[in-house]
Amino acid sequence: MGMKLGLHYWTYSTPGDVRSIAPTLERSAWLADQAGFASFTVMDHYFQMEQQGEATEPMLEGYTALGYVAGHTSRATLGLMVTGVMYRYPGLLAKIVTTLDVLSEGRARLGIGASWYEREQRALGVPVVPVAERFERLEETIQICQQMWSDNDGPYQGKHYQLAETICSPAPITRPHPPILIGGGGEQKTLRLVAKYGDACNLFATTPDDIAHKLDVLRTHCTNEGTDYDRITKTALATVDPLDDPDGFAAAAEQYAKLGITELGVMPNPGQNPVEFTEKVAQQVLPRLSAIG
Repeated sequence: MGMKLGLHYWTYSTPGDVRSIAPTLERSAWLADQAGFASFTVMDHYFQMEQQGEATEPMLEGYTALGYVAGHTSRATLGLMVTGVMYRYPGLLAKIVTTLDVLSEGRARLGIGASWYEREQRALGVPVVPVAERFERLEETIQICQQMWSDNDGPYQGKHYQLAETICSPAPITRPHPPILIGGGGEQKTLRLVAKYGDACNLFATTPDDIAHKLDVLRTHCTNEGTDYDRITKTALATVDPLDDPDGFAAAAEQYAKLGITELGVMPNPGQNPVEFTEKVAQQVLPRLSAIG
């Protein structure tokens, strides 16, 4: 079966000219798609994350970028890692993801989380609400997307959102609906939501021990929710550059695979050209991962 690889495209700063952003994005996505990367993700940010660079570095709106990528790829699953719950009204978010799914011919995934980057929210006028409320809104948003993607066109009445009708035409091509990936490793709230609603989770691949612990927590939540733990796709985002030590990366991937992780996301380092990164990972890392299992 092998370990699947996802390309996480998080920076638009290299190469430096704004006119190179589109061709670099297109070429990286096309190469990843051709080489057999299982997924292609971008961030749902409007400013670059301050722990990775300057807020003023180039950043594109995620779903528009994925719409562009959809036209240049044919196989990879496309999604945000992860949609910030406060950035779009839930009914509209369901339509946005449906649009991506229809235009990519059934390759969309809804990655979603509670959103955390308050600087960009305050800067651009996005409501900043307490964390507890963000998680309430996250749960309602998932419920709304599930209803929009069902045969139920009726109203939705929540604490934070009220929809008079949940018509979604066309329906997504992906049946029964685009997979809902809930991102984050929060043990009290996030992993409970994964157990209750998620088709997939996404964790940080810090160490195998850490991942094993998070998956144990998820398994407990699944037992409490009456959910089949094995039904949930487990994905993780690598925190190391796979090109530094491809053999070591493959060895770690094998350990993650034994724990049940089926897809690892990789991302270029700051300043690394994404096209070169994608080419080298395809040559040096993908073949080693296909041998796993």
